Amino acid sequence: MGLLPDQKLEAVDSSQEDKELNAEFERWKSKTFALLVPLRIVALQGSVPPSWLKEFIQSQGKRLRLRSEFRGSLESIFNELSKSLTSRKVDPKSALAADAVSMGDSWLTLAIRNSIIDPMDEDQDWYKDLNEKWKIFLRRNNEGAIDSEGKIWAAPYRWGSMVIAYKKTKFQKHKLKPIEDWEDLWQPGLRGRISMVGCPREVVGAVLKYMGTSYNTDSIELQVSGGRNAVLENLNLLRKQVRLFDSANYLKAFGVGVGDVWVAVGWSSDILPAAKRMSNIVVIVPKSGASLWADLWTIPAASKLQTDRIGGRVRGPSPLTNQWIEFCLQPARASPFKNEVVPGASPSALDCSTPNFPPELKGSPKLETNLIAGIPPPDILSKCEFLEPLSDTALSDHQWLISQIQKADNKLINRLQKLLSFTIQSLTSKIQGKVP
Repeated sequence: MGLLPDQKLEAVDSSQEDKELNAEFERWKSKTFALLVPLRIVALQGSVPPSWLKEFIQSQGKRLRLRSEFRGSLESIFNELSKSLTSRKVDPKSALAADAVSMGDSWLTLAIRNSIIDPMDEDQDWYKDLNEKWKIFLRRNNEGAIDSEGKIWAAPYRWGSMVIAYKKTKFQKHKLKPIEDWEDLWQPGLRGRISMVGCPREVVGAVLKYMGTSYNTDSIELQVSGGRNAVLENLNLLRKQVRLFDSANYLKAFGVGVGDVWVAVGWSSDILPAAKRMSNIVVIVPKSGASLWADLWTIPAASKLQTDRIGGRVRGPSPLTNQWIEFCLQPARASPFKNEVVPGASPSALDCSTPNFPPELKGSPKLETNLIAGIPPPDILSKCEFLEPLSDTALSDHQWLISQIQKADNKLINRLQKLLSFTIQSLTSKIQGKVP
């Protein structure tokens, strides 16, 4: 039976429509459509190996849109996060709008207390594979204190220790004992010859280690021989040895062409690169142990703010954030540290019971040191410790020590007084509900 005229017309129209749809579909298929997933990180300058960024982009393919930005100091990152949350105004270019930001371990407690960062999801492969020492150190309650019932607030990506560098030729010329431990800083021949970081915990901690106790001593009066007066006496003696307490300039004072300073006490991330540019420098980690430092990935607490100005962070951090963290913790990521491209060590190295000697680097100046691949050897590492949050008693002890030092223009005193004041103010604000 033949089609009626109207039916023929409909068939022609339908056929033409199918052809147009098919042609449109073929044109659509010929185009490249990528589901772009953004990831924005804000990191400490020089702490992230450049190869990590390149390798992560390659591992994710075309779907990743990675933006990496760097800041000059961990303090500036913390202040940037604090300022944005306090004003409740988030610029898309601010650190608060990033998916992951660098945080120094010394800033972690304040960041938690002030609700600057969010806790992390523990149901992730990177967390399950993390060394137990890291899990204990990073599990905190809402006041930032280490707590087995708390949450995980950060993921480590590199770490190191306090070290002491000294000019070997100066020591030989003046017949000084080579530095092996903290006590050697108190040699009479080193009076006014030392530069040191201006971090109060490190300075008081050096005195505590010299006296055979822990950086994290809970009560100096009860746990240290001679109590607070004995610690104060040794702190005053150390002040006479140290020409400069200044985290920003202690290495400049130790540098080439500066003859007055023969010893520098600071973080391995600072000292190791500087020492390799100089000659006849010895770098040691004290044999009785030293403090450890860590750079961590944290998630800014931006999602709590009702705003449309923070891009992908409106609904929370990027879905690639945990993949980035896991990537940073993979064994293959340790190569830049072992090859001394970036100072520090992979988090997995914290549990190494056997030294892992890196291959000799061609063209690299040989540095006289007791460190292995930039970290303390196992026998000394077992005596090292992270700086834990100060208890109320310990905070009171530190305040008392500083109040007894009369030299008002000393940079160490001013910095410590400001830090203690800031800590107390943060605690008070939190209790009163003033911190967002």
